[in-house]
Amino acid sequence: MKLAHLSIITAVAERGSLRAAARQLGVAQPAITRSIREIEGELGVPLFERRARGTVLTPMGEMFLKRATVALGELRRAREEIAQAKGLATGQVTVALSTAAQIALLPHALSAFRKRYPQVKLSIRDGLFPTIEAKLKEGVLDFYVGPLPEFAPANEFIVEKLFDNTRVILARPGHPLGKARSLADLVDARWITTAVTVDSSAELEPLFARHGLPAPIVEMHLASGMALIPAVASTDLLIMVPEQWVSLPLASKRLRVLDIAEPLPAPPICLITRARLPLTPAAQAFADLFSQAGHNYRRARRAGSDAET
Repeated sequence: MKLAHLSIITAVAERGSLRAAARQLGVAQPAITRSIREIEGELGVPLFERRARGTVLTPMGEMFLKRATVALGELRRAREEIAQAKGLATGQVTVALSTAAQIALLPHALSAFRKRYPQVKLSIRDGLFPTIEAKLKEGVLDFYVGPLPEFAPANEFIVEKLFDNTRVILARPGHPLGKARSLADLVDARWITTAVTVDSSAELEPLFARHGLPAPIVEMHLASGMALIPAVASTDLLIMVPEQWVSLPLASKRLRVLDIAEPLPAPPICLITRARLPLTPAAQAFADLFSQAGHNYRRARRAGSDAET
């Protein structure tokens, strides 16, 4: 089995056709077909099947692709690690950030990183842990910064807590419940939830239950953070989000915070990396900058709280 075989399998899987994969790799389509036959012969199982709309992986092919993706990713990191150790600030770093992490931490980490590694390509994805866990396991992502997931990550991850967090409840201006001062005032409200948890109502039900209130009515579930603003601004639905959303100009212009008396705790913001394999120097530097930004954010909030008291 050759490295080129792995690249061909991943290219065909990503593009969905032999022709598109051949164009991506800059090789002739017969060479793609021949390579697939070679590796299928070595493995003794078919990896692809032809369909009317293209080429798709078989179940065995899906299993093989996961390993091939990890192998290719680690080989790329090995090359980048050697280059960076030699003083060549090149390569790629790919991370996933929640909206709260983007607002509170990214500006501080990004500025310092670009000064130190101006030639390193950054790929930043918007997401929460349940939606990116598989990519982090496969090595497609270097690390994740965002809310701690509902269930503790497996031992294959290292979790560093950056700061505790809290939430706010947002509504459109002029909302009928805009003057609510307690969760009890919101028992008849309709809600939107996000993808922090597997169960779309798990963010709200425990909160209401702790105060002896019935389960809230969830009418919409969003996997996209940015879809939140127009969804809340154009309806009478409410949403509970990390307090960092308030400092986002688009949200502060179109939404209002309800002055609710009860505490609204949120999962802590964490940095999550894979345990078994080290980050490249550039990725580690970026992770360290997020860690530093998180601790600075925590100290600033503590100082602000002390000043208020």
